[in-house]
This record gives sequence, C-alpha cells and structure tokens, in this order.
Amino acid sequence: MGIDIALGTGIGIFFFLGVIGYNVFPLGLVGIGAFIIWKMVIQKQGLNTAGRGIQISDTSVDFEDIGGQSAAKKELKEALDFLLYSERMKELGIRPLKGILLSGPPGTGKTLLAKAAARYTNSAFIAISGSEFVEMYAGVGAERVRKLFRRAKDLARKEKKSSSIIFIDEIDILGAKRGSNVSHHEYDQTLNQLLVEMDGLGIEQDIQILVLAATNRSEALDQALLRPGRFDRQVKVDLPDKEGRLAILNIHTRNKPLAKDVDLGKIAQETFSFSGAHLESVSNEAAVFALRDDAQKIEMRHFREAVEKVLLGEKLDRKPTEEELQRVAVHESGHALLAESVHPHSVSQISIRSRGNALGYVRHYPKDDLYLYTQGMIEEQIMIALAGALAEEAILGVRSTGSAGDYEQSLRLVEKMIASGMSELGIVDVNKLSADQRVKVTHDILNTLEARTREIITQGKAVLRKVADVLQVEESICGEKLRSYLNTVA
Repeated sequence: MGIDIALGTGIGIFFFLGVIGYNVFPLGLVGIGAFIIWKMVIQKQGLNTAGRGIQISDTSVDFEDIGGQSAAKKELKEALDFLLYSERMKELGIRPLKGILLSGPPGTGKTLLAKAAARYTNSAFIAISGSEFVEMYAGVGAERVRKLFRRAKDLARKEKKSSSIIFIDEIDILGAKRGSNVSHHEYDQTLNQLLVEMDGLGIEQDIQILVLAATNRSEALDQALLRPGRFDRQVKVDLPDKEGRLAILNIHTRNKPLAKDVDLGKIAQETFSFSGAHLESVSNEAAVFALRDDAQKIEMRHFREAVEKVLLGEKLDRKPTEEELQRVAVHESGHALLAESVHPHSVSQISIRSRGNALGYVRHYPKDDLYLYTQGMIEEQIMIALAGALAEEAILGVRSTGSAGDYEQSLRLVEKMIASGMSELGIVDVNKLSADQRVKVTHDILNTLEARTREIITQGKAVLRKVADVLQVEESICGEKLRSYLNTVA
C-alpha cells in the first residue's frame, strides 16, 4: 500500500512539473530506470526466498505409531518397497515410482504417514506446503520447485543416504487444474515445472527421489499430475473404523494413567466418524478434565465429557429460563424415546447442558459402523429427528423454533431417499424433477413418518414426562438410566 501511494505521488508530481513548463524528459528517464531496477531487486528477493517454508524433519515417527490405517499403511509400504529395493527393481527393468498421492479427510494422518515413510525407507525428508510455491512475481514459484528438488538431493548426500522423500502438503493449491486460475498464470507455470521435475526422476540417478503429496480434494487436481509416470499410486487415507479408533486410542493413552472403569472399546464405539486428530484431542481433553478435578487417574466420566467437548464444543454460561429448560428437556426426551424404540440400546446420553450452538443433545452410538443404509434405516433416522418437535406438541401443546435443525436434517434425508429410488417416483433423475413433484413427494413421505412418530410419542407420554422431569433436575441422564425408566414407567 505504501509503495502504491509513493508511485501515485511521483506520477502526480511528474505531470505537475510538465504542466508548469519544467523539462521532465530527463526526470522521466531516471524514473523509468529506477522502476526497472526496483522490479529486478524485488524479483531477486522473491527468488532468494525459494527455500522458505521447507521443513527438514529428522522424524522418529514409525508406522507402528499410527493407528487405524492398516489398509493405507499396507498399500503405502508396498509402494515404498520400490524405493527400498531399487537394485532389484533395476535388474527386472521395473520403472521406479515417482509419486504417491495420499488423499482423505483432514486429521486422518496423511502427514504422519509421510514421515513414517521416510523412516521406513531410511530417506532424507523434506516437507513443504503447496501454498509456499505461489507468488505474485512471475517465475518465483517455478524456481522454488527447482530449488526444492536440488535441496532434496543435497540433503540426502549430506546425510549419506541414497534416497530422499519430498512431502507436499495441500498439493491441491499447487496442482489445481490448469486454467482454473485464469487471472494468474503463475499457478500454471509452477505446476508445469513440477511436472517437468517429476518427469526427470529416474532409477539411474545417484539419489532416488520420491514425491509424496497429500490432499483432501483430489478431484481438484490436474489430470496431468495423476497420470502414470507421475503420481503412480493413490493411497486412500479414510476415517478409521471401530477397530482403528480403538488402536488410535490405545496409542494416545499409553502414557496416561487410566482408571479401572475406563473402557476404550466403548469409547471407540461411541466415536463414529471421528478422525485420528479428533481421538487425540479426546485423549488430551480427558487428561485436562482429570487435572481440573485433581484426580490421580483419568476416569470414564472424563472421557465422556471430552467426547462431548470435541463433538459439540465447550459448555456455555448462558442459562435458559425455566420455561425454555422444560421445553428443551421435553424435546431431547422425545429424540431419546424414539431412538430407543427403533434402535434399542442406542442412546448413550441425554443432556440439556448448553454446548456450542445446541441447548441440548442426545448422543447415540451404533453397534457397528454402517456405510450403506436401507430405506427403513433412513426412515427411522427421519422419525428420530421429527420426535423432538412432536414431543413438544404432545406435552406442551405447541412446537418451537428449536426444531429447525431437525427439519433440515429430515429434508436432507428425504432428498437422499428420492435420489436413491426409495420414493413413490421410483428411479428418477432428481435434477429433472419439477418443484411441484419435489414438494408433493417430500410432503407425502414426511406426513407418513410423522404419523408413525406421533403414535410412538403418544404411547410413551408417561415415560416422556418422567425423563423430562429428571433432566430438568440432573441436566444429564445416561443411556442405562433412560432404559430403566422405559422398563419401569407404564
């Protein structure tokens, strides 16, 4: 901004002197020369920072330190064997792998896998983010790519190693489809240079270089990067399943004192869709809660509170009115009653403590991780979502705005049913449906499920009132206590 002001002021003075009759020709030549020199200095400074953002890591991370990614680790090890046994590969005339792409959601351990790969192959390791390559000055990004590959070779020679691994995190910034950044061709030049450098890698070189890259948007990458001969292998690093979550929890709690009541298997069961980063945070937050309580060991209640904090956020100081508290208690009791009706033993906890954007919540845990859903399963999820509003209506006479999120969830699930051919329309192209058709089929599905939900809520009014009353006093009820009320209250 300061440079722009100075430049504008200089141009203004130049024209003013010309208007009053001053000979500005020599002054103009000096100004042009100064501008050219300034641009050259700035560009040189940009080139001299080509090594910024590079992290040279002497990591101690091993594959055994990474839990929940057995399939990804196996596939990655098989690919790394090309680097480990390069002499054998050369005898068989096998072309070496030049690049491996790690793709998956954030927090699943892609960076840890890259570090473990360097140790597994005894390679020098250099890490950099894709954003470090992009500059406003033409040619700077391409020069950084060239310098990165030179530095990888120099580091391997310095450490007396025969191979080097370059890890590029968030490669979708650098490797986005060419032409997608039409206003800035520097992106395309940088990508082109990366392609050239990868094409130059060969088995006959004294230092073998392998490029590892990570992204959670593989669909945004340029196809030239993904073709054979560049990123030859794509390793999917997905969210861990229940056994994977248990393995991750075991790793992150091995240096923590656990009480006898801690059941890591149950925590793993209750944390469906948690990534490795989430589970590490759960372990850490549980230790923090134990510290706050001045406890000698971490107990199961600390882990339960940690799961809630990671999932929903910290407890809030805001206090609802008595009327609001009663409505929230009835609403959450309705969700819990329906959940236990359609999926017995699925409710882990009901709470009316405010966390994040939620005044209350019901935490569920499935017996098994599911990745495919039948029509019946989706309908049951919709019924659970609708139950909160219908419980308010049955006990308090009217609904409230607290059900808006539940309705949004219900509508998304109805859309999934229509797209999956589970509606009366059969198999259809949802994009070709008219607004009237969408409204009618959505209305019919929700009316049918609302009637079934209302019937269950009406039959369970007694237990609904009991659970809501207890919630207003205790603020939280565990699943076991809820099920005892279901069995005892008529």
